[in-house]
Amino acid sequence: MSFDRQIQLVECPRDAMQGWSHQIPTSVKVNYLNALLKVGFHTLDFGSFVSPKAIPQMADTKEVIPQLVINDRTKLLAIVANLRGAEEAAVYDEISYLGFPFSLSPTFQQRNTNSTMEESMDRVKAIQELCVKTQKKLVVYLSMGFGNPYGDVYNEDILLHWTEVMVKEGVEIISLADTVGLASPEQIRFALTTLIPQYPETTIGVHLHSTAKNWEEKLLAAFESGCNRFDGAMKGIGGCPMAQDDLVGNMDSEKMIPFFQSKQLLQDLDPDALMRSSNMALQVFQ
Repeated sequence: MSFDRQIQLVECPRDAMQGWSHQIPTSVKVNYLNALLKVGFHTLDFGSFVSPKAIPQMADTKEVIPQLVINDRTKLLAIVANLRGAEEAAVYDEISYLGFPFSLSPTFQQRNTNSTMEESMDRVKAIQELCVKTQKKLVVYLSMGFGNPYGDVYNEDILLHWTEVMVKEGVEIISLADTVGLASPEQIRFALTTLIPQYPETTIGVHLHSTAKNWEEKLLAAFESGCNRFDGAMKGIGGCPMAQDDLVGNMDSEKMIPFFQSKQLLQDLDPDALMRSSNMALQVFQ
């Protein structure tokens, strides 16, 4: 049954780089991103238009863009935290997707975007309007989508409610984000088997964080529940620096790819480009 599925694998070097302990030179970022663009990922989450004081690692995103070698296979996604950032990103034809992190935890929303959930919802509406005008697509990440470490109230109904709100606003792509790696396979299965049939016109993806021990059970839960959009990062590096000090890394793309290929999916990735990117990642993140 897997042959008919089209997996969208989103590579997230931005998520890997943003919390890295030392500044990565612009030239190194450009070379790494161009290597990743040759692999054949569906989307490259490459940079962000956010406050350079909050995320100094991404302050050079505007310098990076004109140096990228864009192709027809891989689309660019940039993260934004408010309408001003979205307006800055939207002027670039190279960018197809704007990603906005909407947290189900009020504490994390304040920490991550310096806004309340109500203010963030207003931002979602404004950014969605901008995306329609500029022919971009908005990707809303439901951050802390499976719980949070702050003691904020969380339950399945909260996740289902905010997903419905986003769908009603016309958001076509929603990614359930396991921001600090709290999700259990059971939570993942419940969310996806509930939401995917309920909103067949909406792409419901996952941005899972995992350890070396639990990545496969989480990935399998999402895959078996019908999810076709998955975020990952080479070497499993990354995590939001606004979340907590002890980050659980992104799901490792180099583990995800063989998983999908064993099911006769993602057969069209360039293995040589993937190997070059893997070797380059060792130099970028050292």
